[in-house]
Amino acid sequence: MPGWEEATAVQKVSSNTYSCTLYDDWCIGTVPNGGYVTGCILEVVRTHFNTSLAKQNQPHTIALHVEFLRRTQTGFATFKIDDVKLGRQTSIVHVTMEQFGRQEVVAYATNSNIDTEAGFTFDTQHKLSPQVPPVDLVKLEQDNDPTWMLQAEMPHAKFRKASNRVKFHFPRNGQSVPSTADEWLCFSDGSNFTNTSIGFVADMFPQIIERFRDKEQGPFWYPTLLLNLDVKKSLPPEGVKWLQIRVEMKKVQKGRTDLEVFVHDAEGDLVALSHHVGFVMDASRNTAARRKGGAKI
Repeated sequence: MPGWEEATAVQKVSSNTYSCTLYDDWCIGTVPNGGYVTGCILEVVRTHFNTSLAKQNQPHTIALHVEFLRRTQTGFATFKIDDVKLGRQTSIVHVTMEQFGRQEVVAYATNSNIDTEAGFTFDTQHKLSPQVPPVDLVKLEQDNDPTWMLQAEMPHAKFRKASNRVKFHFPRNGQSVPSTADEWLCFSDGSNFTNTSIGFVADMFPQIIERFRDKEQGPFWYPTLLLNLDVKKSLPPEGVKWLQIRVEMKKVQKGRTDLEVFVHDAEGDLVALSHHVGFVMDASRNTAARRKGGAKI
């Protein structure tokens, strides 16, 4: 099974065109996980700013907006980039992902250089409520932390194959609020999280909505309609093993839902914020035959 680096490997085709291959192991059903696709977009943008736009010296994506137009699928994908605005402090590019002649995903990415950023800094003293339980990462790695425990397998893991790519650690006493979930994550293969995997981390969590469903029902599909990413901090070049995630759901109505995601590092520093708008669908919509001319979500 390809690890993150291989699964998001990008080839440069021209000054503004890139390609990659989407793998089945990173899918939900037959559809590549939205966070995985987001990671591929981040890798495309990273490559673009390290090559075609290297003179900008803006290697870090600090904001990303992704719209999922249709169901993506495994296999070859092409990414085309339009340099919308090139500036001294930030630059903005528009990314289009195509498969088999169809536009599947569109995105806007804002890049800067986090290492050279300067400006006002204030401690707002914001804290998550309820607070995240304390952790001992040495004990967590051995699965004997008194507060957190490893979940051996996530529900419907065969359908949600992408969930097998990480190890989920949840509070031993259960989640504190029905509409909230806390977790510590690490990659299953022992590799580190890097800047391009933040989008995937922001889309890997227990399905909160299933606490309110009939547990005898089969898997549902929760496709992402749009995903926003606000990156506060760059991870070190070698990456980090552990990230802590808080997910909050505000309202589910008529098949549409929201998610707010907070990503923190092992030191408790805020790495990124993410907001999702998604649908709640029967899993059959995921595996149904694709319409001629492009399958819409």
